[in-house]
Amino acid sequence: MDLINNLSLGFGVAFTMQNLVYAFVGCLLGTLIGVLPGIGPVATIAMLLPATYALPPVAALIMLAGIYYGAQYGGSTTAILVNLPGESSSVVTVIDGYQMARKGRAGPALAAAGLGSFFAGCVGTLILAAFAPPLTEVAFKFGPAEYFSLMILGLIGAVVLASGSLLKAVAMIVLGLLMGLVGTDVNSGVARFSFDIPELTDGIGFVAIAMGVFGYGEIISNLAQPDDEREVFTAKVDGLLPTATDFKRMIPAVLRGTALGSALGILPGGGALLAAFAAYTIEKKTKLQPGEVPFGQGNIRGVAAPEAANNAGAQTSFIPLLTLGIPPNAVMALMVGAMTIHNIQPGPQVMTSNPELFWGLIASMWLGNAMLIILNLPLIGIWIKLLTVPYRWLFPSIVLFCAIGVYSTNNNTFDIWMVGGFGFIGYLFHKLGVEPAPLLLGFILGPMMEENLRRALLLSRGDWSVFVTRPLSAGLLAAAALLLIVVLMPAVKNKREQAFVDD
Repeated sequence: MDLINNLSLGFGVAFTMQNLVYAFVGCLLGTLIGVLPGIGPVATIAMLLPATYALPPVAALIMLAGIYYGAQYGGSTTAILVNLPGESSSVVTVIDGYQMARKGRAGPALAAAGLGSFFAGCVGTLILAAFAPPLTEVAFKFGPAEYFSLMILGLIGAVVLASGSLLKAVAMIVLGLLMGLVGTDVNSGVARFSFDIPELTDGIGFVAIAMGVFGYGEIISNLAQPDDEREVFTAKVDGLLPTATDFKRMIPAVLRGTALGSALGILPGGGALLAAFAAYTIEKKTKLQPGEVPFGQGNIRGVAAPEAANNAGAQTSFIPLLTLGIPPNAVMALMVGAMTIHNIQPGPQVMTSNPELFWGLIASMWLGNAMLIILNLPLIGIWIKLLTVPYRWLFPSIVLFCAIGVYSTNNNTFDIWMVGGFGFIGYLFHKLGVEPAPLLLGFILGPMMEENLRRALLLSRGDWSVFVTRPLSAGLLAAAALLLIVVLMPAVKNKREQAFVDD
């Protein structure tokens, strides 16, 4: 009964004209930011933070939240159409979404991403409203040792995620982990592997790697072909919405992705991103139905599941922020900043001392998700028109937008050279038949793994047994070992090679 009373209070707050306008502005900005590669929600919210001084606290937070989950929607658009993940959590969507676009199925791919995101967003918000206090107890049980073990499980999952050779997948993860070490040492503050280049003391930018390897790499490999052999998108578009068969395959994938995203979003350290990778891994483990396209060649489940997972994760990542005052990622850290600007202390007392803010924000997420689906579904036809633009006009504009996007993150021309360098590396990967997605996962998880490993060892005074004596950590490591044994079993290995024989 309390939940219904609280939600009615929240909808009363969210349904005021002012808050509806700010929710719409946030969703629209978020979608545009997601579509433009490189300009992520962190940069945008950071730029807009001073503007929230003049706004009432509820309106300011509703707008910033709209930007965050709107960017999760928009990031899938460029991932599907031009092989460019607009958002880090859209990296996995690239694998099958882009292949669907190449086969003239960009409409169903965009619709699957939009509908999956909408459903997952609504479920994530419901979980946030109903289970926020008890779910934070679960997050409390995760210490540095548990996080390290969870990330080990994530990396072994990425080996399963990669198509083709297991050895290449492991090599990509190791390369990603090594690249994540470039920058300043967490404990001592000493620059390492920066080769006396000042720009590398902050580490290599994720945006530079993602754009270079995926975007520029694809463009270079396309331009390397003779004109008559160059990839031309099929002009025929097979409808804008998924077929009945697509829906039949999509629905279980969306449900699995939503459940996984809702659970992982609560955990600090990029829950939405981990959820997208994990959801894709689970879909690849699920048996293909007769007549279904293999993963990596345009399977609609490979779009619907990660998109549902990252949106559910985006909603439930508000749980540790609103109930514990702990920001689980960079965007939530900026939300803490916005709350502090308005003299609101984030933490358990927000629910009791400022119920209008807490429940108004939750209610606005439902309205925001509805606005996003209304905004995005009619735009599918417009986005697909992008594919009819001749490639000689399309590729310079992609190069230009990427350059603007990567420059705007740090206002540094060095980043543009970095993208060019990673573009050449992406082209080499293309030639060698290597899947770059595990490289990005290794790169993102590397610094987090190192930080949690060192923190766990500091707390245990250098005792490595801490990883197996803590039950949760031991369970996660056991699951990782089991997954590794299963993947390396001869029968599974042969089946896996048969599944990817057409890749």
